[in-house]
Amino acid sequence: MVNILMVASEGYPFAKSGGLGDVIGSLPKALIKEGVDVRVVLPEYRSIPEELKREMTFLTSFDVMMGWRRQYCGVKTCRWDGVQYYFIDNRYYFDRDGLYGHYDEAERFAFYSRAVLEMLTRIDWKPEVLHCHDWQSSLVPVYLRQVYGKRLEYRNLRTILTIHNLKYQGIFDGSILGDILGLGSHLYTPEKLEFYGCVNFLKGGIVFADKVTTVSRSYAEEIKTLHYGENLSGVLHRKGDVAGIVNGVDYDFYNPMKDEAIFLNFKDEPEKKWRNKTPLQEALNLPVRADVPVLAIVSRLVAQKGLDLVARILPELMEEDMQLVVMGTGESKFEDLFRHYAWKHPDKVSANMYFNESIAHQIYAGADMLLMPSEFEPCGLSQMIGMRYGTVPIVRETGGLKDTIQPYNEFTGEGYGFTFTHYNAHDMLFTIRRALTFYRDRDLWRGLVKKVMQVDFSWKRAAREYRDLYWELLQD
Repeated sequence: MVNILMVASEGYPFAKSGGLGDVIGSLPKALIKEGVDVRVVLPEYRSIPEELKREMTFLTSFDVMMGWRRQYCGVKTCRWDGVQYYFIDNRYYFDRDGLYGHYDEAERFAFYSRAVLEMLTRIDWKPEVLHCHDWQSSLVPVYLRQVYGKRLEYRNLRTILTIHNLKYQGIFDGSILGDILGLGSHLYTPEKLEFYGCVNFLKGGIVFADKVTTVSRSYAEEIKTLHYGENLSGVLHRKGDVAGIVNGVDYDFYNPMKDEAIFLNFKDEPEKKWRNKTPLQEALNLPVRADVPVLAIVSRLVAQKGLDLVARILPELMEEDMQLVVMGTGESKFEDLFRHYAWKHPDKVSANMYFNESIAHQIYAGADMLLMPSEFEPCGLSQMIGMRYGTVPIVRETGGLKDTIQPYNEFTGEGYGFTFTHYNAHDMLFTIRRALTFYRDRDLWRGLVKKVMQVDFSWKRAAREYRDLYWELLQD
C-alpha cells in the first residue's frame, strides 16, 4: 500500500468553487478502493459549513516561518465519507469571505504550502507522495526541494503536480521572493521561478515536482504548444513527459437511479429519461412540448467556454424548432446576452443566471442535448455528467472534450456525440443542426441516448491510472 497526501486549496463538501473541488471530493474515495492510503489536507476556510467544522478535532499547533515572521498554524482533522482530512488553521489567512481573490493571495498560499510540510513531522502518519493540485499548492515541491529536502525525515518524499487549468498560474510581483516566500535570489531565474519580471507559483511547481500531470491526454499535448501553453509551453517541453489522466465523475452523487433532485428516476430507459422533460419545461416556464428538443448549457459563463461562438449564431439558432436552457454565472456580457434572448424569445430560451445544484441535475435529466463549444477545456465534467443522465453532448474537439466524446457516424453507427474541430461559430451551428436532424428520428435518437448512458466515466479508471503512476514514481 502506498501513502498519498492530496494537497489542494478546495475539496467538496468542505470548500468548492469549481471542478477542482469535485475532483478532490471524489478521487480519494476511488483511490482507497484501489488499495491506496490517501488523505487530504485543505485550508480551514470560514465558509466550511458549521456541521462539518463540528466534526473536526484539534491535533497540534506550531509556528511557520514566513520570510522574517513567525505565523501560528493549527492542524485539525476529521474523517468524512471514509477519507481522513487535515485542515490548516490560521484565522488571519483563512477566516475570510470567499476562497480566493484576496490582496495577499501569494502570502496566503505560501503559508499554506509551508504549513503542510511542517505538519508532516507532527502527525502520526507519513506520506510517500505529496500530490499537489494547481498553483495554490505549487510551492510545496519548491519548498521541499529548496528548504526541507536535506532533512532526513523528508529525504525520500516525492511530489506530483496536477494542472487542472494552465490559465491560472499564481503570478505575483518578483519582490515577494525573499520577504514573503523566504526563498533565495538564486531561484529568480527564467529556468526556475522568474516569469517576465514576476514570480510564477505554477512554474515553480512544474520545475521542481518529480512528475507533472494534467486532466486529459489531449490537454497534456496541447499545453506544450504556443497556442495553448499560456507562456509555459517551453517549461513543459523541458520537463518532458506530462501524463494526461482524464477525470471521472462521482457516480454515487450523479446517479439518475437514486437522484432525489430529478423529477423521475431512471436507469438506462430513454422513455423514462424523456419524462423528465415536461416538469423541467414547466419549472422553467417554457412551453410544454414533448416533441421539441431541449439544448442545455450548464457552465461558467466565460469566454473560455466558447460563448462568443454562441452569441454569434443565436439569431440563427432561434429560427430552429428547439428550446435553449442556460444555467450559470460569469461575465456580465454573457449573462446579459442570455437574459435578453429570454426576454425576446420567452417560448424558446430560459436564462438562469445562477447556479443551483438540484436544478442543474434536473436540467441534465430533462434536456436532450448539452452544448460545450469550449475554446479550450482541460477536462470538462458537464459532458460526462450529462451523459450519465442520457443527455447527448455537442462539443468542440479540444482537451478532455476530444478525449471523452466519440463523434457519431451515421454510416457505421459508431460514436455517441456530435463534435466540431475548428473554433468557428458556423461550424458549431452546422453541428447543432445535424444533431437536431437526427433527433427527429426517434429510433436513432433512442439508440444514442442508451449509448451515452452506457459509457463509463466513473473514477475507477482514473484511480487505477493514478495508482500506477504513484508506484512508478516510487520505483524511480
